[in-house]
Amino acid sequence: MPKNAFYAQSGGVTAVINASAAGVIETARQHPDRIGKVYAGRNGIIGALTEDLIDTAQESEAAIAALKYTPAGAFGSCRYKLKGLDENRAEYERLIQVFETHDIGYFFYNGGNDSQDTTHKVAQMAEALGYHLTCIGIPKTIDNDLPITDNCPGFGSVAKYVAVSTREAAFDVASMALTSTKVFVLEVMGRHAGWIAAAAGLAREAEGDAPHVILFPEITFDEAAFLAKVQDSIDRWGYCVVVVSEGVKGPDGRFLAESGTRDAFGHAQLGGVAPVIANLIKQKLGHKFHYAIADYLQRSARHIASRTDVEQAYAVGRAAVEFALAGKNAVMPTIVREADEPYRWSIGEAPLEAIANVEKKLPRDYISEDGFGITEACRRYLQPLITGEDFPPFKNGLPDYVRLKNVPVEKKLNDHFPLKLK
Repeated sequence: MPKNAFYAQSGGVTAVINASAAGVIETARQHPDRIGKVYAGRNGIIGALTEDLIDTAQESEAAIAALKYTPAGAFGSCRYKLKGLDENRAEYERLIQVFETHDIGYFFYNGGNDSQDTTHKVAQMAEALGYHLTCIGIPKTIDNDLPITDNCPGFGSVAKYVAVSTREAAFDVASMALTSTKVFVLEVMGRHAGWIAAAAGLAREAEGDAPHVILFPEITFDEAAFLAKVQDSIDRWGYCVVVVSEGVKGPDGRFLAESGTRDAFGHAQLGGVAPVIANLIKQKLGHKFHYAIADYLQRSARHIASRTDVEQAYAVGRAAVEFALAGKNAVMPTIVREADEPYRWSIGEAPLEAIANVEKKLPRDYISEDGFGITEACRRYLQPLITGEDFPPFKNGLPDYVRLKNVPVEKKLNDHFPLKLK
C-alpha cells in the first residue's frame, strides 16, 4: 500500500499559499500508486501534534482547483515554533508517533524561515528514530527573505498590492495637497528585510512620482535627513508620500514601533510605525497628514495577485511532490531566475540546512545612495515579480472564493498532547 502524505501551512498566510496547496494535492492525486491520501494539518503543525488531521480526499477536484485563486490558509495556519531536538524531544517523537499511526511517509511543510527549520529537524528526528519519512519544505513568505531561492511565493502579490496602493493613494493626496493633506504615510510589513517597502518604489516611474521617501529596515533612521527629504518633496511637488517598513530602527538599534511584547516565535511585537513617523512630521514640520497600515490587507489581496506569483506558488507545490517521488529528502524547491527580460524562471532545489533560520536582506546596491529610494538594479529584480494579472472569479460583485469542507480524519490515539499556545 502506498504511504500517505501530510501537508501543513505555517506562519503568516499569503494570497497564494493555497495555490501551493493545490500544487501538492493535485500532483499527489496523479500518483495514486505512490501516494495514498493527502492529510492536511488543521492549523499547521499543531494539527499533527494533536492528531487533528483533515482528509483532503473528501474535497472535489473543482474545490482543490479553486484553491489557486483563494487567499489565506485553507486548512488553517499557526505560529508555533518547535524547539530544538535537545530542548523538547517529546514534540518530535509525538510527530513521528502520529505519522506512524496514520501511515504517513511524506511530510510537506509550507512556510518561511522557521518552518524550514522545523522541516529540517523533523527529517533529523525521523532518521534518528529509524522511521522512513520524506521531508520536503515548500517556500512561502511575503517578506521575501529566504536565502538561495530568487524570490519567495507570496511576495510578488504583496509587492503588486503595495505598488498599486502607493500609486493610487498618491493620486489622491496630490489632488488635495494645496488646501488639505500634504503627507501620506503607508506602513508595510518587513521586520528585518525591506523587500516589501522596496516594491513601493515601482510606482515611481518619472521624476516627481510617489513614493518620495522609502524607509528600509536595512538603513538606520536618520531623523534630520528624513525630515529634510520630506520638506524638499513638499517644496518641489506640493506633497509627499512616505512608505515605511514596520522594521525600521533608530540609531539605538531599537524598532521605532516596538511595543515591548513578543510573538510565539520570540520576535518583538511591533506596534505601528506609521503613526510614529506621521506625528514626527506634524510636530517638526507642521504638515497635515494621513497614514495607513497595510497589515493583513497586503497579504490577503488575492483580487490583485501577481500572475507570476500564482504560477510560482503552484509550481513549488507541484515540485515538492515530484522531489519526494524522486527520492529526495530534506530539501526545498527554489525559484531560479534565468533572465530578467524577457523574464524566465525554473525550479531548482536547496538543502534545508542551508535555508533554516537564514534571512536574506535587501542588498545595499538595491537602495539609492541617499537611502530613501530604490535603484535600477532593484527595479529590474522586482518588476517581473508583479507582472501579470490572475483575477479570481467574481459573484455578486465580490470574489468567489472556495471554503473547503475540511472533514476530520478519525483519531486513533485518543489521547491529549499538551501544547503551550500564546
